[in-house]
Amino acid sequence: MIDTIGTPTLWAVTIAGVLALLVVDFIATRKPHEVSMREAVAWSAFYVAIPLAFGLYVWSQHGGERGVEYYTGYLVEKSLSVDNLFVFMLLLAAFAVPAALQQRVLLYGIVGALVLRGIFIALGAAALSAFDWVFLVFGAVLLVTGVKLLKDALSGDDHAEKDVSSMRTVRLLRRVMPVADEYDGPRLLTRVGGARALTPFAVVTVAVLATDIVFAIDSVPAVYGITGDPYLVFATNAFALLGLRALYFVLRGALSKLVHLGFGLAAILGFIGVKLVLHWAHLVWPSVPEIPTLASLGVIVGILAVTTTTSLIASRRAEAAGSPAGREPEEERSVVG
Repeated sequence: MIDTIGTPTLWAVTIAGVLALLVVDFIATRKPHEVSMREAVAWSAFYVAIPLAFGLYVWSQHGGERGVEYYTGYLVEKSLSVDNLFVFMLLLAAFAVPAALQQRVLLYGIVGALVLRGIFIALGAAALSAFDWVFLVFGAVLLVTGVKLLKDALSGDDHAEKDVSSMRTVRLLRRVMPVADEYDGPRLLTRVGGARALTPFAVVTVAVLATDIVFAIDSVPAVYGITGDPYLVFATNAFALLGLRALYFVLRGALSKLVHLGFGLAAILGFIGVKLVLHWAHLVWPSVPEIPTLASLGVIVGILAVTTTTSLIASRRAEAAGSPAGREPEEERSVVG
């Protein structure tokens, strides 16, 4: 049986809280507008304060061990969410999404990510409670993903521009229905020559939702490598995702300077993958040592600190040499013609 702090009441309150925050976000974005830095910073501070305060609750009510698990899991998920933002940034630029509509696209992506991760978390919890070897499978997934991220980072393709016309979801949508050339506000459907057609807004929303599946495959095993509590896995995922909309506008200019983020995420996923493999081995052979959660927190913080520092140094040197290290996406591109 899985050891969890998630009582039915706590699950109900948490899910209700997440839904309430999503409603607030939809109200805040009901009128399309370009997000100012002041607005983005205020929302970001709000969405950072909530998970930090919740961590204090977990620590005080369920002990320091669970508190460390929560904060470590949240840090991992927040780090992976920054990588999500890179892809969102490229998709929004590739589809030439108007500034006033960008936060609504991001919000749909967040809702889709929450639903998908909720499904993955439930399936993961059921599998882990029934089969110990699932830890080994999760570890292998993270190790393979880490190697892929490392190869992409070495080749410089970790955040390369996407050819959206080649995406399967985009090709499928165009076969099912015609796609209009122009945006029609946040509408998903419009009329072209009297016939119904998808708007570019609908296409980019589906593209973002499709990428959510890939991110869920990586992020859920990663946090299960930190804690086996499905409730904490859900809470860390939910809190990391809820702040993405505002965080995107805060970090949009700085994202291109995090040129070594791929190396850092590869190291983190590889480390957690090894941690899961050792945990599986410990279950089979108790003499095999495990990596404590507190040690994991120290390693992850260290990797992020080194990655951020070296990224900023590399970007500064590249700018001084006249060749920006960051990869700025093109602002305008036709994707629906």
